[in-house]
Amino acid sequence: MNRTPRLVAAATASTLTLALALTGCGRSDEGGSGTADTSTALTDGPATGTVEVWAMGTEGELLPELAEQFEADNPDVTVNVTPVPWESSTEKINTAIATGEVPDVMQVGTTLMSGFVGLDGLAPTPEGIDPDAFFPGAWDTTVVDGTSYGVPWYVESRVLYYRTDLAEKAGVEAPQTWDDLTEFAAGLQDAGADEGIALQTRGNSTALMYLPFYWQAGGEIMNEDGEFTLDNEAQVKALEYYSSFMRDGLAPPVLVEEEKVQNFVDGRLGSFVSGPWERSNLLTTAGDDFAGKFDVVPLPSDETTASFIGGSNLAVLADAANPDAAWKFVQFATDPATQVDWFEISHDLPAAQAAWEDPALADDETVAVYEDVLSTARSTPAIPTWAEIEHEIDLVIEQVIAGDLSPQDAATRIQDAATSIGTGLD
Repeated sequence: MNRTPRLVAAATASTLTLALALTGCGRSDEGGSGTADTSTALTDGPATGTVEVWAMGTEGELLPELAEQFEADNPDVTVNVTPVPWESSTEKINTAIATGEVPDVMQVGTTLMSGFVGLDGLAPTPEGIDPDAFFPGAWDTTVVDGTSYGVPWYVESRVLYYRTDLAEKAGVEAPQTWDDLTEFAAGLQDAGADEGIALQTRGNSTALMYLPFYWQAGGEIMNEDGEFTLDNEAQVKALEYYSSFMRDGLAPPVLVEEEKVQNFVDGRLGSFVSGPWERSNLLTTAGDDFAGKFDVVPLPSDETTASFIGGSNLAVLADAANPDAAWKFVQFATDPATQVDWFEISHDLPAAQAAWEDPALADDETVAVYEDVLSTARSTPAIPTWAEIEHEIDLVIEQVIAGDLSPQDAATRIQDAATSIGTGLD
């Protein structure tokens, strides 16, 4: 492997054993305090025994390469990585928790944490792992009802991809505000694009595309008392603005996701909102030379700057057979220096903020733009019922875009649905 020089501040995995306890980190209104269960503590010394790890998708296929480093640093440990397809992962994990036949360490998608905590499946994060070492929004995804149950592993967020050649032809600069974005999309159309921008209009995770606009308008999903706060002026404003692109012909009224990349490459689409994985999709489709025809910038702001933060955490199972070695593996994998190595292996963006100081990330302008985005990116609430609430928001957004529901009525319906479903934490 082409190794990256280790960061001086974190030369070995053991340097992540920090003095700060995981108490009172006070992240955000959505996330909770993140107080740790101090009955668990990290121990000194090398890891020993066998560590069973479940990892999903591409990460499951690539993680053995990283595990070899951990085994080299800990000669008396063996790490067995089992790749698990994302589509069957939830059922497999639920069954494992119910039967007690669990791995020691598990990759958990950020929006899935609360469900496994609700099954008493995950162990609280031990003291000694510093929440401030990670992007705030990423740490929030580990916190359920005030306690952290994992450590951020890798992150992703949403940015605006745009055709630089079309922008230059139109004489428009990359947008910084909502008004700018409307003018920008119109300018890209004037330069020859059929649509100036593409936004998700229906289906699963439409809410995750839309929510940054709600946050940018000053909205909050929940308040400090754990009550939903979804029927307000910010919601009406964001719904009106989001749907205006489709209503005014600046974006396709129904986005066909499978056509988005090719349309962008062909110049029929001027811009779209997506995550870091789209860069490789674009270059695979159009070739490396296409890199000179597009750029990425943070999402424009309104009252504030915000984007959605996703990715995966690493968690230790409550019934883990080797919890000591499991937490040491989690330490290792989330160490800033290891995260740089993992970025070079997988292209996953590091959750540890210090990793972004490494030239492998800092010197790549396309990657470096995500650092500022991630510093203010936000997570959805870590509550067991969030998937149900998100589905209801998906349906409401689709109706607003279709013109079947006014933004005000939609805001009321979202609030009523969330309140009726509840948090699942009572």
